[in-house]
Amino acid sequence: MTSTELTYLSATEARRLFASRELSPVELMRAVIARTELVEPKINAFTEHLFDEALEQARQAEETYLGRNGREPRPLEGIPVAAKEKHGIRGRSLTQGSLTRKDELATENHPFVDRILGAGGIIHARTATPEFSIATFTHTRLWGVTRNPWNTEFTPGGSSGGSGASLAAGTSLLASASDIGGSTRIPAAFTGTVGFKAPFGRNPGYGPMAADHYRGDGPMARTVDDVIAFQNVLCGPDPRDHATIRPKLTLPAVYDDVAGMRIALCVRLGEYDVHPEVEANLRATAAALTEAGAHVEEIELPWTRADLLTSVAGHFSTIFGAQVTEIARTRADDLTPYARNFVAAMARARERVSYLDSLDAEHRLQQQLAAAMAPFDALLCPTTAIPGWHAGDDLADEKVVVDGEETVESLWCAMTNPFNINNRCPVLNVPSGMSSWGVPTGIQIVGHTYDDPTVFRIGKAVESARPWSYEALV
Repeated sequence: MTSTELTYLSATEARRLFASRELSPVELMRAVIARTELVEPKINAFTEHLFDEALEQARQAEETYLGRNGREPRPLEGIPVAAKEKHGIRGRSLTQGSLTRKDELATENHPFVDRILGAGGIIHARTATPEFSIATFTHTRLWGVTRNPWNTEFTPGGSSGGSGASLAAGTSLLASASDIGGSTRIPAAFTGTVGFKAPFGRNPGYGPMAADHYRGDGPMARTVDDVIAFQNVLCGPDPRDHATIRPKLTLPAVYDDVAGMRIALCVRLGEYDVHPEVEANLRATAAALTEAGAHVEEIELPWTRADLLTSVAGHFSTIFGAQVTEIARTRADDLTPYARNFVAAMARARERVSYLDSLDAEHRLQQQLAAAMAPFDALLCPTTAIPGWHAGDDLADEKVVVDGEETVESLWCAMTNPFNINNRCPVLNVPSGMSSWGVPTGIQIVGHTYDDPTVFRIGKAVESARPWSYEALV
């Protein structure tokens, strides 16, 4: 097996090879480091390398697998994991991509970091985000532009863009992510990876934003099995986040096929404009599920743009927007243009929409989704309305422009926010195909509230029926 082939191993397979002593964690870590040194100058997925510490931890993991230290291998023993920079590591930077916080250090580990390390995972690098994770792309004044490994002219999405880019580039086997408006699913779609937005309370968060019910930190990987294994490490109650649900839900590793399942197919989610190639890949996936024995029925949702906009405007302007606005009062000149635009948009939203208005629209959207999904086991829809957009674009114009051609309204290029509004629903992004733009497209598998296993059951069926390869990137 070549060095590059090693870096594209699934974490599940790497763990098996470690246990059978066919592969050493040190050999894998060295391959990942070599791959990083080769591709990182083009991709810029990482904000910090922890290679020396990682190699030492890999040597300790090797001793464990050889039975020399009296320890049993843990679930992620020896697996290279990239951590999103906002998932703080005690004593290391916690800038969130902002010049306003360039000297800030984390005073304790994020719960995700504790769980990764406690499971034997090795955090060898930290991944880039947009400033304060507020955008659907990844570039900052602090770290520069992060690019999509499939086509470096394009963004890997955001805010977990560094995580998605790293996985696609073969510089990590697992990566942590967060999602308050699509920040896991958008980069998963654009990079051809698998990302899980856990329902609110399933996974622990950190700090006051942990109480935001749009939030859903979760795992990213290249296979559904890897996301299952990673999610089983990350989930469960934590005293630092009182919203975390008891008892811990452990996902099964083996699932029935989809024969007999009823799956709703919704292309537009109400009033979204969907690119023909995104729709074609969605329908091809639905056809594959039908071939596998599922009953797939196309539906329409009565969602309106007015309700979706009201819900997110009142919510973000009151919570997330207020946090960034507070920083802008004294450090506006240090913010990126898109962060300043965000602050201005939140100010306009606060004048027009109250939090009560937001809750009213949110409740209506939730009722409409529940009614539409009632006859079905899950819902299938696009993750984004278009295949992508150019790296470095702030999406400041009304329309997204790709190669000189207008596509959709910039505010409606992602189709993820509806399921942060409906944030008790688990949502899994899996690849649906390639676009003529040279970047992947993704679909969302949406489950009923807190029915996590169903989305993984369907995800595994999609992966089996439409296998995905990274050979084009090797």
